[in-house]
This record gives sequence, structure tokens and C-alpha cells, in this order.
Amino acid sequence: MSRRALVIGTRGSRLALRQTEIVLAALRSAHPGAAFEVRTLHTEGDRSAASLSEIGGRGVFVVELERALLAGEIDIAVHSLKDLPSEETDGLAIAATLPREDVRDVLITRDGSPLSGLPAGAAVGTGSPRRACQVLALRPDLRIRDIRGNVDTRIRKVQEGGYDAVVLAAAGLARLGWLDRASQVFTLAEMLPAAGQGALAVQVRSDDERALPAVKTLDHADTHIAVTAERAFERRLGGGCHAAIAALGLPSPPPAAGDPSPAARARGEEAATLRLLGLVGAPDGRLLRAEIEGAAEEAESLGSRLAERLLAEGAAALLASAPSGEAAS
Repeated sequence: MSRRALVIGTRGSRLALRQTEIVLAALRSAHPGAAFEVRTLHTEGDRSAASLSEIGGRGVFVVELERALLAGEIDIAVHSLKDLPSEETDGLAIAATLPREDVRDVLITRDGSPLSGLPAGAAVGTGSPRRACQVLALRPDLRIRDIRGNVDTRIRKVQEGGYDAVVLAAAGLARLGWLDRASQVFTLAEMLPAAGQGALAVQVRSDDERALPAVKTLDHADTHIAVTAERAFERRLGGGCHAAIAALGLPSPPPAAGDPSPAARARGEEAATLRLLGLVGAPDGRLLRAEIEGAAEEAESLGSRLAERLLAEGAAALLASAPSGEAAS
């Protein structure tokens, strides 16, 4: 690789910078002779105090980075994959998804009580229709209130008494070393994650002859397979950023042959099959769930087929009941 530094663009939040450190360390390990530079950009989502519903949904966290990529101001962008819309931007490509962190959601309360211990009418903060509907499915007596800010800001709002609890992604807390602050880690049966949750996406220009091959070396096969199915599921449902949609792909190793140990899996042995869980919800807590299993190489098709199954069971009506201004995550 040339010595000209490849410029990595990132948001300026504590979590975004930590995620960029993870990607930068992986790039330096894979390409010890290459030079990299980190450039911090501030997105509309970071600048505005308005709710996501007012400023355009989760895409506001990525458009500035994508604009900088397309303009050649940066060569690589680091995103939380769940923030990226399921339709890829023309001229750009997700060149790698890194090994996934914990995919689950967690609850943080002031006194450490779980969801079952909150009093009736307690205020739970989330800007995500997906999280909101699943909380209400578990506790219809609670109040869902919109909340904005970075992870540390949301936790502080609970500690200061503005909310009784907040729902956050375990992955973000784990990367910050704060997972011990969780009062409850939801099971997958209690709360299914967003498509791509826990995964880092590294985006480049699709015709970039330097950045594209450099970043591709970081791609983690099992994570790539799982999120491909999840994003296909979300894309086929067409709910965009306003709907309560959840999906999780669970890759399975091939039949034991040679070395079936966890260490062998860690070396990159690709999954043979994929189990995909999907959910569509309504603002009042009504949910539809389904799952499908098939060959991992058919991940995109599995996502579309699972979406079709839920649509046949009435998912369109649930999607139509979502307020037009809410934003998912």
C-alpha cells in the first residue's frame, strides 16, 4: 500500500471514537506498513437536540460521513451498522463488518431494579419504536418517553431523575466498559435486536482501489452472513426508520469435520446454516414473530422469505399503525 494516509471518518461521540479505535487497530494489524489518519465529523444527529422523528430518523447519523466519502474528504467511514439504512447508497459499499459484539439490549434503572420491579406508570426512555413495542409487550402499564443523547447522556438523565429507566444496546456499553451498569440484560425472547445491532460497518467508495481491498481483509464471515439476512428482512418489509422491526441471524457451524473447536470457528470457518429470527410490532405492544432456517449462502433470500411470511400473517397492518415520524434503532 502507498504511504499516503487513508483517512478514517467518524462521529465525535465517546462511543463512535471507541468504535473507530477498534477498526483502526484491526487495520494496523492487517496492514502494518500502511498509514491511517482519523478525522472527526459532526453529523446533524449529533448537532441537533430535536427528536429523531423531527430530524429524519437514524440516517442523520450517517449522511455527513457518506457525503464526506463521496466528496473524497475521507476514505473510510466507521458506523454502527444498525444506523445504516438497509438500502445502500449509490457509489458506496460496506466493505467489512467486524466480529459482532453482544447483540442484546439492556435496561438501566436508578436503583438497579429489573423491568418487573418498576412501578406502574414508570417512564422508560427510548427513541426506538422497536424497543418501545417490546417493552410494552412485557409491561403495558409503563410509559414510553422519547430520549436523545449519547450513551453517557442517557444514563445521566436516568440518574438525575428525568426517567425511571432507559433501554440501550449492550454492545455500546461493552465497548465503553460500562456493561456492569446494566440493571437487566434482556433475553432474545424478551427483546429481539435491531438488524445489524452489535456490528461495526466499515464503508468505502465502491470504486476505491486502495481502501476497498484494505478494508475487505477485516470482514468477518459469520457476522457478514447474519447481517446480510437481517438487512434483507428489513428492506423487504419496507418499514424504514419509522417501524418496529427486529431481526437476528444466528449462524451455525458446519457438521463436525476435522477441528470443530471454538478456536477453529474463531479462525474464520464459515457457517453452513443460518437461523433467522424476525419481529414486527405496533406502538401498542402487539407483536408478530417468526423464524426461518436455511443455507448460510442464501442469507439474502432467507431474509426476504421471512419478511414475506410475516407479511402474510398481517405484518403490514402493524407497520401501517406506526406514527410516521418515529425512528428505529
